[in-house]
Amino acid sequence: MLPSPQNSEQMPPETRMRWFSYRIGVIPLPLFVLLAATIAVLVRSNAATQESPTMIGVLAVGGFFCAWIGGLIPWIKRLGGPALVAAFLPSYLVSRHWLPTNLVQNIASFTTTTNFIYLFITAIIVGSILGMERSLLVSGILKIFIPLLAGSSVALVLGTLGGLAVGMKLSDTLLMVVVPVMSGGVGEGVIPLSVGYAEIEHLNSGVFLARLLPVVLFANLLSIISAGILSAIGKRYPRLTGNGNLQPTTNKIESQPINAAPITSQSRDAHDQLDIESISTATLLGIGLYLLGVLAHRFLSLPAPVIMLALAVLLKLTNIVPRKIEIAAHVVGRFFAVAVTYPLLFAVAISLTPWSSIVEALHPANLLIITLVVASLTVTGFFVGKLAGLFPVEAALVNACHCGSGGTGAVAILTASERMDLMPFAQIATRIGGAITVTLALLALRFIGHT
Repeated sequence: MLPSPQNSEQMPPETRMRWFSYRIGVIPLPLFVLLAATIAVLVRSNAATQESPTMIGVLAVGGFFCAWIGGLIPWIKRLGGPALVAAFLPSYLVSRHWLPTNLVQNIASFTTTTNFIYLFITAIIVGSILGMERSLLVSGILKIFIPLLAGSSVALVLGTLGGLAVGMKLSDTLLMVVVPVMSGGVGEGVIPLSVGYAEIEHLNSGVFLARLLPVVLFANLLSIISAGILSAIGKRYPRLTGNGNLQPTTNKIESQPINAAPITSQSRDAHDQLDIESISTATLLGIGLYLLGVLAHRFLSLPAPVIMLALAVLLKLTNIVPRKIEIAAHVVGRFFAVAVTYPLLFAVAISLTPWSSIVEALHPANLLIITLVVASLTVTGFFVGKLAGLFPVEAALVNACHCGSGGTGAVAILTASERMDLMPFAQIATRIGGAITVTLALLALRFIGHT
């Protein structure tokens, strides 16, 4: 039993270390207890606000506690338990009214108004791309379309056959289940689909949104489980995975996964020279690229993260950014991957993941079709990725992101597999793959009709 915390001057160093050796996520237990107790008092006295310091504390405690719970149960842990629990348990708690109403309202308002998921994605994408080897970056972007296209084609066929097998109409199977699963999530997928369907069919978009949203959320759940299975396969058969690298590389400096341990080996000197100025510059570089993406969106109608990804690739290929800033960007990305992922999932679960929608997707016919789509995309990506010279596990994970709920889905999927370094390729699958899927579906509906 730990001795009572007496005067820290009298407490042996070993005892103080024992107090801080156990962590809930990245938070040492004494600090976690202090934060949780303080937040509980604030919420109880109705003094919790939407101020950033308060919300950071709330999301950190909630997110890391959920992830800790998910890591305690062995069979759930192997399926990406920490990400699963952080992404869905808070939604269930809200549906049961087991969380204080004022706390839920503050979290929802903070999440929707700040939209800090884009800051997270910016840090991960820029850090990942600038940390890659240039030749592998180009070949990886080109090669990833091979398993993605093959998987989408197989998923389209098998999903459609599954729907016909259970008596669903061809148009309902395609437009209401298969296409939404591969549409790229909620903001860039389900909502444009709902609006497009409504305009073509002369109905209220809310009718379609209510049908499509549960499908996407359940597909996201299956994709997270698939990611956990793929991670387990990678641990069992190390030759099948690059542990975050899409394809084989001999460059140990630039292939360091963004959620791995600090950069070592040949890059040690550059890493040791990092300073506040370099990290600040790297952070502002990422924000600047995102703002350029927002500006370009007004003229090109492409999602800002896609423009940002293209600009980051261009910077890497032209070798304009000093190596010191590249490593600093990698460090910033790793910080967000380690410290922000689970709080983000917790916030999204409370604000944007209605539990009722998940339950509505549990219709047997929907379950079969969604399972066929996710499984076929993932399995096809595994084998076709291997033929294309990619690591099978990583290629399958990128394909799984094509069935996720957009940016937040990609975060949960890659977190479950502990391969956040794949975020740039996941954005290709969700943003570009989803946009192509939505466009083709709306064109088909307009010119062929809903029969």
